[in-house]
Amino acid sequence: MHKTALTKIIKSEVIHMKLWGGRFTKEENQLVHNFNESLSFDQKFYKQDIQGSLAHVKMLGKQGIITTDEMNDIIKGLESIRVDLDNGTLQFDNSEDIHSFVEAHLIERIGDAGKKLHTGRSRNDQVALDMKLYTRHEVEEINDLLKTLLNSLLKVMEENTGTFMPGFTHLQKAQPITLAHHFGAYFEMFKRDRSRLDDIHKRMNLCPLGSGALAGTTYPLDREYTANLLGFDGPTLNSMDSVSDRDYLIEFLSALSTIMMHLSRFCEEICIWNSNEYRFVNI
Repeated sequence: MHKTALTKIIKSEVIHMKLWGGRFTKEENQLVHNFNESLSFDQKFYKQDIQGSLAHVKMLGKQGIITTDEMNDIIKGLESIRVDLDNGTLQFDNSEDIHSFVEAHLIERIGDAGKKLHTGRSRNDQVALDMKLYTRHEVEEINDLLKTLLNSLLKVMEENTGTFMPGFTHLQKAQPITLAHHFGAYFEMFKRDRSRLDDIHKRMNLCPLGSGALAGTTYPLDREYTANLLGFDGPTLNSMDSVSDRDYLIEFLSALSTIMMHLSRFCEEICIWNSNEYRFVNI
């Protein structure tokens, strides 16, 4: 067989390998693959997956679990994958998930050293980490957007402490108030929203990496070091809870629902103020 053709076959086998495939003697049925695959949606985690892997491999090198040369090769390989995904040079294929996609391409690029990336780690604690990193970023980004909104509201309030308007109950004129006081109500709402996001961030900001599948590992990992590299307050305390905890997602979705409700109230009121019956504002 021609050397080029053989190389393509080997690359194809590496790319499409399954992390759990060693227990089977026959090729996986396509229906099973379609049912199990998650790359079609967890590909958005690629930055977080590589970020977590970089921290993990640095810890493995620090602990002497892998050699310095292996650590450096893996780091270079991971960074090259991230660059190629960022610029579109590397496209997502039909791998099972983002974890196997990254690992397979790493092995293709640097050889057997890439297989050591998964040392002392399971996909269970890996996906728990990816989800936390992604959600933490979203929490921080939305919190920053709310801060910008609060600054805009505060500016309107400061400029309109003497702007009088009717206060309404059930769309009926009730008592005189200022525009600053009216906008101050929304200021308080969005301030509470930021407080909820801060609470979520504080509770979720513990690193699950090192928990393994459910009961840790015998490798001498330094979980504190990994957590510090990834900007966490520390490692999680119970491995079984670490790989199953998704509480923060429910909390985040609840906070988002409240934020959307407050935004809906504000937008609806602006629409009413723009109507012919009120004519408070022009849009």
